[in-house]
Amino acid sequence: MKAHRVSLLRVAAVLFLCSVHARGPRRCLVSMDMRHVVESFQEIKKAIQAKDTFQNVTILSTSETLHRIKPLDVCCVTKNLLAFYMDKVFKDHQELNPQILRKLSSIANFFLYMQKALQPCQKQRQCHCREEATNATRIVHDNYDQLEVRSAAIKSLGELDVFLAWLDKNHQENSAA
Repeated sequence: MKAHRVSLLRVAAVLFLCSVHARGPRRCLVSMDMRHVVESFQEIKKAIQAKDTFQNVTILSTSETLHRIKPLDVCCVTKNLLAFYMDKVFKDHQELNPQILRKLSSIANFFLYMQKALQPCQKQRQCHCREEATNATRIVHDNYDQLEVRSAAIKSLGELDVFLAWLDKNHQENSAA
């Protein structure tokens, strides 16, 4: 009888931990159809990257920064990188071509929508920023700050496909689970 009770307690504990794990890190992910924003970027990618004079420098440094992000840090890194693009990159970039400007505006509106979708998580304190997430964001900001503002904005816009792919991977796969 005692062994049966211990087994039931273990099963209950495992089920509880699994449910907390399943809800916890995933509850703040935003599932969205990103095809439109990816298409918008693909239409202007060559024009943006043609303005990039620092071909051997990266801002997002894909292998180091984004690929190391753990599921628990996805919400925080998403929030921080969306703010980075909205508060720095889009504001620092000066575009004269109206077609490119329209596409960038569409992408910025998408980012704004994602920021708003993450707000309930932040208000409920479910979007924790652990040290790894903070460090990843700091690396991006440091890389940006090492370049002249205009060059940094162009470089960051040229690397939007890296961020969009990361968003798609981390918000589509995890939120569907």
